[in-house]
Amino acid sequence: MIVESLRVFIAVTEQRHFSRAAELLNLSQPGVSQHIRNLENELGARLLHRSPKYVRLTEAGDLLYQKAKKILSLYEEAKQDIHLLQNEVTGFLQIGASFTIGEYVLPRCIAEFAAKYPLVVMQATIGNTEEIVQAVRANELDIGLIEGQTSASDLVITPFMRDEMIIIAPSAHPLAALRIADAKQLHDQIWVLRESGSGTRDFSDQFFAENKIIQKRSYIFNSSQSVKEAVLAGLGIALLSRWVVRKELETGELMELPIQNARFERQFSIIRHKEASLSLAVTMLLQKLLTGSD
Repeated sequence: MIVESLRVFIAVTEQRHFSRAAELLNLSQPGVSQHIRNLENELGARLLHRSPKYVRLTEAGDLLYQKAKKILSLYEEAKQDIHLLQNEVTGFLQIGASFTIGEYVLPRCIAEFAAKYPLVVMQATIGNTEEIVQAVRANELDIGLIEGQTSASDLVITPFMRDEMIIIAPSAHPLAALRIADAKQLHDQIWVLRESGSGTRDFSDQFFAENKIIQKRSYIFNSSQSVKEAVLAGLGIALLSRWVVRKELETGELMELPIQNARFERQFSIIRHKEASLSLAVTMLLQKLLTGSD
């Protein structure tokens, strides 16, 4: 098989010796030589300069070496994909997500995953970051997707997406007419906030502290959706993920308040318990989240 000959060729090239390659591959030296001859006959070109002490690549051999590495990588990837086709992915997945991810990112991800693996049963739980962290630590969830920070030593934390935070105001708000605002103009405003324990609230509190912003008054809601609705109703201004308000920004119902020389970003992360074993279904979901593919 050509793949086996390429594997032998790569070993000879990297070991720079026929006998060392033979020992590495558990083949006889004549067997290694035959694989190389087969390749040279197939390609009609000499691939190696041979000497008693070592071998080195010809120009044709160097070209084949670079391509052969890619060919073997693709071959192994194809083997894995075929294995997955023959061994259907099944099981029950319990996924937790903090509100922004759970309401605006996770549904599409689950729909795409379900189309690929229809035998996997999935249950999604939405809560604030602290609630999702505690559920994963208690092994009540296979994985959690959070927008806030956690330092729990018993969790594996893997970033998977960047998120842009923006300040929004109702279209009739006095600040909405500004093309760009200064942080000082955000003082003495009415703010609509998420509850303590949420990633969005943590981000807002950090923003207020760094810019020494004093709130005139604040109203607290326990979901990003309710914060958005409160801003739409004219209750105040808010700091939310762009995911939450993208449609309302397009229709003009809400206005973004860009802050001069500032861009606000945070990290979405996957969390899972260090001691938890990974089922095939969990492994495939992690692959989708981290690479965007199945």
